[in-house]
Amino acid sequence: MFSNIDVATFQEKMTEEGVVILDVRTAVEKEEGDVPGSVLIDFMDPEFYSAIEDLDKSKTYLIFCRSGNRSQRACMAMGDEGFEKLYNLEGGIMAWNAAQ
Repeated sequence: MFSNIDVATFQEKMTEEGVVILDVRTAVEKEEGDVPGSVLIDFMDPEFYSAIEDLDKSKTYLIFCRSGNRSQRACMAMGDEGFEKLYNLEGGIMAWNAAQ
């Protein structure tokens, strides 16, 4: 299970302990704008599932992509793998950039 959150809530949660900011865009997209401190794991990469296996399930994950669609699918996939604290940035990096 995951929650969709807005930019203000995403920024608030970024200050909490045990938070991982996960960017599920491609490396090329990352160059177009970024959230400070984010880790890139491309959702479209066939290695996505093996990459998330190495992540700590006890942490909170703030997940974003370009518009919020891939990150929502990444949240669902991670939830299926046993992750419990998942937050999807509604509107993705486009909403983030608009709020800066």
